[in-house]
Amino acid sequence: MEILISFIGASMLLTIMPGPDIIYVLVQSITNGKKYGIVTALGLVSGIIVHTTLVAFGVSAVLKQSEILFFIIKLFGALYLLYLAYLSYKATDEVLLDSNVQKKGLLKLFKQGFVMNVLNPKVSIFFLAFFPGFLFSESISTVTQFYILGGLFMLQALFVFSMVSILSGSFAQYLQRYPTYNSNIKWFKIIVFLGIAFFILFS
Repeated sequence: MEILISFIGASMLLTIMPGPDIIYVLVQSITNGKKYGIVTALGLVSGIIVHTTLVAFGVSAVLKQSEILFFIIKLFGALYLLYLAYLSYKATDEVLLDSNVQKKGLLKLFKQGFVMNVLNPKVSIFFLAFFPGFLFSESISTVTQFYILGGLFMLQALFVFSMVSILSGSFAQYLQRYPTYNSNIKWFKIIVFLGIAFFILFS
């Protein structure tokens, strides 16, 4: 249970960090309305099922072969998160909102969100780096554990994205007033990535 709580906390910290998905939800909410932002969020998080499936069966197959290979996966995960911390350090301080977004229907937004997520290989790579360090049971099958983790990640992401959509007006005004606010959380992002990397490596 403690591992799952840690997983949810780490997932929420990662989700609230400014990134393409959360900015896309924000822009759609501003352009079309809160309902459209939430539907976009639903599309994005639905794609998580595909990435979870790929990672679940891939890592499970590795586990059956060797615990050493599994440790190598965890090592890769930690190194990848350290790399993300480095990218955060090098990233620009400014968050740009593209206001010239064409209005779309609900179904089209859902499909676009789903396709955006599924066709992004970085999501699978991130899940491969992130999930193995949070396996929580020796009695439950690895595949089942991955689906539980994937489901929890989906729920928290949908919650965060929905809150961004609901509060889109206030959030957008804040970003426009403080376009370089990302510099204020850059070190927070770095600390989160470093913390999760060490947790995965030494858990």
